[in-house]
Amino acid sequence: MQPRDLSDHAEYQAGRGIEEVARELGRDPAEFVKLASNENPLGPSPAAIAALEDAASDVHHYPTAAHADLTAALADEWGVADEQVWLANGGDGVLDYLHRATLAPGDDVLVPTPGFSYYGMSSRFHHGGVAEYEIPRDDGFDLTADCVLDAYDGERVVHLTSPHNPTGGRFSLDDVETIAEETDEETLVVVDEAYGEFTDAPSALGLVRDRDDVDGSRPSAGRAKRDDVAVLRTFSKVYGLAGVRLGYGLVPEAWADAYARVNTPFAASALACAAGLAALGDEEHREATVETAAWAREYMRAELDAPVFESHANFVLVEVGDAAGVAEALKHRGVIVRDCTSFGLDDCVRITCGTREETERAVDALNEVLAA
Repeated sequence: MQPRDLSDHAEYQAGRGIEEVARELGRDPAEFVKLASNENPLGPSPAAIAALEDAASDVHHYPTAAHADLTAALADEWGVADEQVWLANGGDGVLDYLHRATLAPGDDVLVPTPGFSYYGMSSRFHHGGVAEYEIPRDDGFDLTADCVLDAYDGERVVHLTSPHNPTGGRFSLDDVETIAEETDEETLVVVDEAYGEFTDAPSALGLVRDRDDVDGSRPSAGRAKRDDVAVLRTFSKVYGLAGVRLGYGLVPEAWADAYARVNTPFAASALACAAGLAALGDEEHREATVETAAWAREYMRAELDAPVFESHANFVLVEVGDAAGVAEALKHRGVIVRDCTSFGLDDCVRITCGTREETERAVDALNEVLAA
């Protein structure tokens, strides 16, 4: 007995952790700073930590109430009905649910290259195919409707990442609307806004809901509400909860009944829901995180002795020549960054926005490596 043929499934390559690198080099983990996985350098919200401690004694119960509480809070935050909020075990769980709800065997999804590999992985898990659209490097990885529509050939799902990983670029709301308008009626446009809190651009949710909200992403400015756009968000980035695995989708009203048919029972744990609910209310921590990332982005663009692409996320993409060699040299200097060879960019590294001390250290180390 063997598993089915998995030869077309690529392994997801995560950023390496401090403990792993320290063991490899035989050094103290305290000597390293990790800026490879776009994690929150400020850590989780103190309110989330307290909520996790309070919820720990109640984990013998299924998280029915926790799901309802977090769902209601997110619906209120975004101005949608509770039924439009799909909780999941991380943003990748949202992708799985959306694919379960849309893909029949043989359907294809359209994904960006370079881009997040799990879009294609999830499609293949659900017996779908994968087509790609290229984000043109010659234009500074500019994200436009044309680069998507030129490659579109009737795929069932089109994946957009805004801000985009690993380049940091973003789609305009007009371009998202154009893509939704120009693709087939039965094509779902999924906008991955995992890094959405770090940009001042309005959310694509403005194409889905009809209730005004403070972020300006509303269809009232001449936009018709759509039923073919879904938005993905996560608690892993700005809220600092990557380790508890909590994400959510915001879907059209017409999709309300589908969630109960495609989700796993209690898709997010009681601990994750408790932490997420508390973090959602900690505006001070969220603002501090966004401000830290904004400072770090500008500092790296100004001080690095290498081309840095414009970013609207909590990282920057840097052109360094030999990405693997530079990442290896930085590792020996105690700075862990993401070698972007796995994204098809063998001359670029991605550096997460750290604290001021971490960012300054990374800049100094990279400039030393480039000079050498």
